[in-house]
Amino acid sequence: MERAIALLGFSRIGNKISLRHVGWLIVVLKLFITCYFVYLLVQGFRDNAFSFDINFFWFIVAGFVAQLIDGALGMAYGVSCTSLLLWFGIPARFASAAVHTSEIFTTGISGLSHIRFDNIDKKLFFQIVITGSIGAVLGAYLLSGVFDGNTIKPYISVYLLGLGVYLLFKALKKQLQKDKPIKNASLLAFAGGLLDAIGGGGWGPIVTSNLLSQGKSPRQAIGTVNTAEFFVTYFATSVFIFVLGVQHLDIVLGLIIGGVLAAPIGAYVASRINQRLLLLVVGILVILTSGWGIYQFWFS
Repeated sequence: MERAIALLGFSRIGNKISLRHVGWLIVVLKLFITCYFVYLLVQGFRDNAFSFDINFFWFIVAGFVAQLIDGALGMAYGVSCTSLLLWFGIPARFASAAVHTSEIFTTGISGLSHIRFDNIDKKLFFQIVITGSIGAVLGAYLLSGVFDGNTIKPYISVYLLGLGVYLLFKALKKQLQKDKPIKNASLLAFAGGLLDAIGGGGWGPIVTSNLLSQGKSPRQAIGTVNTAEFFVTYFATSVFIFVLGVQHLDIVLGLIIGGVLAAPIGAYVASRINQRLLLLVVGILVILTSGWGIYQFWFS
């Protein structure tokens, strides 16, 4: 996979593009989708499609907490928000679409914040952003028109549970492994993007956890994965919008408001927190989220 990307010339492109260029691209893409989203909001207000009740407040809280965790630990936004929407009775495909739509705004702010705090490994970023986006597009298409993503979630949860235990083991070792080159990063990103779109979350737990398990610095792993997540989410959402349209605008708006407020805080925390503590918290979080997924499958 890495050779294929090099042959396509993406490595050379990555050498010529700076993180400032990446930041400006994020801004341009965000402006484009913001204009479209504002248009949808205006139409929604005209048609009285919004319901600003107590649930709307909880969507804001959910978006804030989920993005705070995601920005600081590199995971759990999709898992947290999707679980909440499923609990409210939203169908899986629409829940995933709503979460990914809101993530365009939250991950964009988070990515710009990580660029600002210098939390990104540029080489790794270009290794994961292209194949991750391709996987996300394929996953969104499969979920929209082929099968229900709930069927694959238990298997992902079992895999993540084992990975979370391994991260805890690494965090509790006397000496943490030094930063080293990452193997199969592009293939890992493809799988992460695919499963994220299908399951409504999983990019962070799959990609960040694997990078950490290979010895990547927590600060750079989280910052790089969070920034690449904007593009992964953007292209997945484009497929969802094209196939399904935009559903549940009030939910999306609540998640956006909470997530945008929390994104800079999460990026700042990631740039300051102790490496061993960060790895320990990530391991615990992976175990809890994957354990909850397994519990829901067997007992609900």
